[in-house]
Amino acid sequence: HVQLVESGGGSVQAGGSLRLSCAASGNTYSLNCLGWFRQTPGKEREQVAVFIYSFGRSTRYADSVKGRFTISQDATNTVNLQMNNLKAEDTAMYYCAADPSWRCGLASEYTYWGQGTQVTVS
Repeated sequence: HVQLVESGGGSVQAGGSLRLSCAASGNTYSLNCLGWFRQTPGKEREQVAVFIYSFGRSTRYADSVKGRFTISQDATNTVNLQMNNLKAEDTAMYYCAADPSWRCGLASEYTYWGQGTQVTVS
């Protein structure tokens, strides 16, 4: 089993920056995917940025955040999402997610989820 605890988030003006963190614990060695999703009311949860560990470590970003968001990981199994040049459309509930499978795609393919943290850009 894996536990994910998010921190960070909050409110910021457009053009500003925020940093989200996700502390992963438990059987983290089993994970192949670890990253961030976001969701707004009435819409499906969408992948924002994710690490994929099979065949080395690679990253995947949503087109809408490329060049503005950066995912990173430290030695303590904490995954961070640095969000720069934030836009109103980035407003959402952000979730940390992880899964041991090779798919790393849709939200429905992820087993472990954090509680979510709100990001509001005005």
